[in-house]
Amino acid sequence: MSQASYPLFVKRDLDGFFGLFVDNLIQLLLIVELCKLCGIEANSQLMLSYILPGAAISILIGNVFYAVQAHLVARATGRSDVTSLPFGINTPSLLIYIFFVMLPVFERTKSAETAWQAGMIACLGSGLIEFFGAFVAETVRRRTPRAALLSTLAGIAIGFISMKFALEIYQRPLVAMLPLAIILITYFSRIGFPLGLPGGFVAVLLGTLCAWTLPGLLPKELAGPAMSVDAVKLAWQARGFYMPRFAGEPLLHLLREIGHNPQEWAGYLSVIVPMGLFNVLGSLQNIESAEAAGDRFNTPASLGVNGLATIAAALFGSCFPTTIYIGHPGWKGLGARAGYSTLNGLVVTAICLTGTVDFISKLIPIEAGMAIVLWIGIIITAQAFQTTPTQHAPAVAVGLFPAIAAWGLTVAQGAFQTVARFTPDAATMQQVLTKEPAVQINGFLLHGLLVLERGYIFTCMFLAAIAAFLIDRKFYTAAIWSLIAATFAALGLTHAYQVNGNNVDFLFIFAEPHSGALATHTFGIAVGYLLFAAVFGFFGWYAAQRPEDTTAGHE
Repeated sequence: MSQASYPLFVKRDLDGFFGLFVDNLIQLLLIVELCKLCGIEANSQLMLSYILPGAAISILIGNVFYAVQAHLVARATGRSDVTSLPFGINTPSLLIYIFFVMLPVFERTKSAETAWQAGMIACLGSGLIEFFGAFVAETVRRRTPRAALLSTLAGIAIGFISMKFALEIYQRPLVAMLPLAIILITYFSRIGFPLGLPGGFVAVLLGTLCAWTLPGLLPKELAGPAMSVDAVKLAWQARGFYMPRFAGEPLLHLLREIGHNPQEWAGYLSVIVPMGLFNVLGSLQNIESAEAAGDRFNTPASLGVNGLATIAAALFGSCFPTTIYIGHPGWKGLGARAGYSTLNGLVVTAICLTGTVDFISKLIPIEAGMAIVLWIGIIITAQAFQTTPTQHAPAVAVGLFPAIAAWGLTVAQGAFQTVARFTPDAATMQQVLTKEPAVQINGFLLHGLLVLERGYIFTCMFLAAIAAFLIDRKFYTAAIWSLIAATFAALGLTHAYQVNGNNVDFLFIFAEPHSGALATHTFGIAVGYLLFAAVFGFFGWYAAQRPEDTTAGHE
């Protein structure tokens, strides 16, 4: 096909850009805000000269590669509707590495620089796992039912995308609901706007106008907080230009320290190893989601570049892995092609290198773009049911539960931290988690929520795969998946946590538990999965002995 038939930029790329940019901007704002907990201020050299520029390099590498990849696929297939894979900072890794790596190191050492170095080590470890995982991921993909790969994404979309943004939209309705109406018209009714304006642009523009004008016309309790001209001016004056700096020397310094005190740092493997595997599997599922939407990309290349981008982030000072984003079908539904990815990479790089992240947040309210991301979540959830075999729909539903539990746990943790603010000892915390009926209120079981949440991206896939193979009466294959689930549980990659004071922490079998912690072992769940395997294996044999049932037990 000619290059003209697949241009560098189409009008609907602007819609895709707004959705992806809002998502990336939220991650950058989280980095700036949460790093303060580790002693890293927004205007510090660590933030302006290392963390944000390092993030910019990784985001630019990925966005440009996936845009070029889309052009190559379009040229090879003769199609003009190829949409590049969305890419950005990995939100779960961002939160986990701050709260379970950087913050504990900062509290132990009282050094913001050491906390930053620990974050870079975690990011580097994740990147290496992602890169080498790329060479085996295609095999995993071929042997895994689509229902198992997509149900996890649907669960994440319901809880961490759709529910989160739906709540925020209704929390500030006079700013966010008008953009929501525009998005619903644009992408559900598919009616164009006058002058051919992109719906996403119109939504963000109207939301921004509401945020700036309504507080002056309505009572504060209705309009919400007012936008500040002074805040915008101050943020504009604070900008500058910060070239990326190679961070290899600080990395080597901490690696030498870890070599001298390996036991002191071994516990962080319980965070880095599961999160690295989590990122590989999450990206793999997103590639499967793209193929279900009609765009097939090379799996090893896609995952390999994802890993290289994360490694580059660490080498230039960022603590936060990047990932192939959930939501390709949503951006494809917007009409975006490859230009949205390139534009996102360039704009995010520009704001990171010039220190204008804070300026944009003061000028455009996040609520103005939330409706676009909400729509992405809706499309992902719908796709999980629409593109899997009809008979596998129950398997998709089964796979939703661990992801919903993960969202529920984040809500519960936030409630405890905001309202309770108690600091019991480990024994009291253990009792709160496991004793009945202490936390059995309207079916709410905190211990059950925790064990279902830990490693939920794996549990979603295991349960959905088992269900799909049982639906197809492939009992032996379902038994094999049960054995894999048992192995992950026994290793602590799923269902495992430990109580450390009043904190709930990760637990990995090869890492030392924290001093004084009460570990919650998962061998009972591992045994349960072994019983799964035994029962399924028996029924595979039993079904094969019934010649009248010719469809049973076929593998």
